[in-house]
Amino acid sequence: MSSATGAETGPAGASANGAAAASATGKPASTAPRRRSGGTYPRYVAGKLAGAAVSLFAVLVTSFFLFRLIPGDPVKFMTGGRPVSAEQLAAYRSDFGLDLPMWQQFTDYCLKALTGDLGTSYQFHAPVIDKISEALPNTLLLTGTAFVLYTALGAFLGTRSAWRHGGPGDRFHTGLALTLYSIPSFWLGLLLIIVLSVGVDPIPGLFPTGGMESGREEGFAHVLDVAHHLVLPVVTLVAVEYGQTLLVTRSALLDEMGSDYLTTARAKGLRDDLVRRRHAVPNALLPTVTLVFVNLGRTVAGVILVETVFSWPGLGGLFYQALSVPDLPLVQGLFFVFAAAVILMNTLADLLYPMLDPRVGR
Repeated sequence: MSSATGAETGPAGASANGAAAASATGKPASTAPRRRSGGTYPRYVAGKLAGAAVSLFAVLVTSFFLFRLIPGDPVKFMTGGRPVSAEQLAAYRSDFGLDLPMWQQFTDYCLKALTGDLGTSYQFHAPVIDKISEALPNTLLLTGTAFVLYTALGAFLGTRSAWRHGGPGDRFHTGLALTLYSIPSFWLGLLLIIVLSVGVDPIPGLFPTGGMESGREEGFAHVLDVAHHLVLPVVTLVAVEYGQTLLVTRSALLDEMGSDYLTTARAKGLRDDLVRRRHAVPNALLPTVTLVFVNLGRTVAGVILVETVFSWPGLGGLFYQALSVPDLPLVQGLFFVFAAAVILMNTLADLLYPMLDPRVGR
């Protein structure tokens, strides 16, 4: 009750102090604070945007130099294993700019990236941005569906577990979440393929072993076919990822549960579910919002191992293909897109924080 009273009387006390300061100095006491308050959020936004720009440039530099450490000669891959002369190899290298000094290759790469040109794929002989655009919808379908499911499931179960912490349900859900979160996604995917695709007596094979479609269906039957192929990879991602959201939500809510304002709300006669929904959960949102935005950025990247295990034709599978060559322009372009998505989502989360908690950015 004392905290509520302080909240009600605080502005009045501040006004009295402000009036006294104004009479002593002859100037309005609230002018300077208003100016600082008005300019703080734009400076906060500018700082976050500048940090994001620096991070993107760092990713651009890293993506160029890192993948040049991969062993293998992309020019020999482009010849398809056929015997070729040194002159032909030199011509290939010249066509793709691999004969230029490293600094010049890097400069050309950065200048083209600023215009959206990520180069030409060695193995597909097509612009990298076109290959990314082709595979992106498939990745968004898979990881976007899984993202919605594991975020909703994790937040709901995390809230329930925290509010009834120490009970049988809390112990069960926390233990299951920790177990599944520690399981490698590719191992769980292979296990689901063996049990639910190939079939283990007495369980028959119910789902396809991989791919996105059978290729024989049209119209609504095609939609059902894609959904049928989608089940196992989505189940794999949800099983592995929901535990993280559950644990973060549970921990944040537990930190709030001992706060004075919740005691005050209960003392006013509010029902327990209203105290949870209207007071505790909104104030515990910041860590969960951070995790949601990070996972949303990862949605663009997809999950390389899961897409590879289930032969899903998305960005993750494309990245695995590019690494095996190595197809340097394609690997660099995908790496940059993956990192840029995460940086963008983190920046958006930072910009949203002051709206959720006025103390942030002030």
